[in-house]
Amino acid sequence: MGLNIKPLADRVVIEPAAAETKTASGIIIPDNAKEKPQKGKVVAAGKGTKDEPITVKVGDTVLYGKYAGTELKLEGKDYLIMRESDILAIV
Repeated sequence: MGLNIKPLADRVVIEPAAAETKTASGIIIPDNAKEKPQKGKVVAAGKGTKDEPITVKVGDTVLYGKYAGTELKLEGKDYLIMRESDILAIV
């Protein structure tokens, strides 16, 4: 399955991981109390800028800031599009 979006320059498209539904001790978290995930999988990446090539690749699992990126819905799924500089780490 391919994604019909090609990010420009140093932008990447990330599919956020599902929010936790249960704590480590087994307490179920209601929908309105769930935190935004800060981890996701890269599903598309641009080519980078002429000065700085892109370092993440499709399939990488990454950590990003809580409010980083722009949310978009494509083919019924939620995605985030952000600059590579908003990514904090590759896991």
